[in-house]
Amino acid sequence: MRHGKSGRRFGKKTSHREAMFRNMVTSLLNHEKITTTDQKAKEIRIVAEKMITLGKRGDLHALRQAASIIREKAIISKLFTTIAPRYKDRAGGYTRIIKLGIRQGDTASLSLLELVG
Repeated sequence: MRHGKSGRRFGKKTSHREAMFRNMVTSLLNHEKITTTDQKAKEIRIVAEKMITLGKRGDLHALRQAASIIREKAIISKLFTTIAPRYKDRAGGYTRIIKLGIRQGDTASLSLLELVG
């Protein structure tokens, strides 16, 4: 039974799934939008909003916590210097999901995950 356990598993092991989320959040913060499936977009949104909240805090501990998820120093500095100050007056909801339709090959529903503003 999985009482109280949240999050989707995507048929992957924990380490693979966490690495996939790290890579996708890094890409999202780098390009400020990514195209992925609906379910992955909903899961990545959670991690991305936590990273932006850490960037808004801006202290050393927040920087180290963000560095444990985002593995590229350039993206971490972009998060803390350009992305987080953009949302200083916003309490949450830093991302938006726009449905794009269905992928031709496997009929997966696609979404565009982008930063608001």
